[in-house]
Amino acid sequence: MSPIAGILLLLSAITHAGWNFLSKRQHPTLAFYFIANNIGVLFVLPILIFYWKTISLIPAFVLTCLACSGFFLTVSMAALAGAYRTGDMSIAYPLARSLPVIFVTFTTMLLGLGKAVDVWFILGAFLIVCGCFLLPMQTHHNFRIRNYLNLCSLLPLLAAICIAGYTMVDNEALASLRNLPGIPFSSVDATLIYIALEAISCSLWKGFFVFISPKERKYFFEVIRDHKTSAAVTGIGIYLTYGLVLASMNYVTNVSYVAAFRQISIPLGAVLGMVFLNEPRFKPKIIGITVIFAGLILVGIV
Repeated sequence: MSPIAGILLLLSAITHAGWNFLSKRQHPTLAFYFIANNIGVLFVLPILIFYWKTISLIPAFVLTCLACSGFFLTVSMAALAGAYRTGDMSIAYPLARSLPVIFVTFTTMLLGLGKAVDVWFILGAFLIVCGCFLLPMQTHHNFRIRNYLNLCSLLPLLAAICIAGYTMVDNEALASLRNLPGIPFSSVDATLIYIALEAISCSLWKGFFVFISPKERKYFFEVIRDHKTSAAVTGIGIYLTYGLVLASMNYVTNVSYVAAFRQISIPLGAVLGMVFLNEPRFKPKIIGITVIFAGLILVGIV
């Protein structure tokens, strides 16, 4: 991996952890993410203008995938917001960020879409699961079911399931878009068009759930009144993160290095929570974050 790719991925990891930290500290609600996403949409609209003539060529299957992906993204954001409201970012963020790797791999294997895993992946997955069990514990002798049956632990699990869902849907949609006979969608074209349309789908779903919920409608006006700048920065951060990842792919020989290196955001996010939000620094939590990070590296590079 070239130094340029490393710098871009490091910036991406910092940006990802940063916008999560900002939303946790300011106003962790779906309404906040709805406004943030709308700001992000403004930055990707030029893509749609550039490709306007080819949008009509997108088949119904891809449009259906966009609708499904927007739904999964919205539910994952709502779950993450709920976890941030009820508990520590240094627990919720590593859970939501690490578990999708396992969910995606095993689901694709069950569906016959992925390659067989090797012993290193199994070891990495085992470390991730062990690390996730350590996160909510205060001491090594504090293994109790109630540590896990709470919103800060369960909502990230829901977020991770949804992240795995839209990851698999996006993969199928992009493959379909790239392989359309007689239609000039290169890998770059397909990715740029898809991310712009996905942003719009996500805004539509978030808007729907915000405006059918009295509580989220209330939060919406609170964000407009007191947190619109933070929401705007978050929205820019969301799409800047993905843009940096896409740019880094031009400077690596193996895309698995991208997946592995991005996981540095997990300890970064946990550190932000423990240092700047004064979240507890229990020894099992710190060990759990380290173990998760090690497991993700094994999963990503072997």
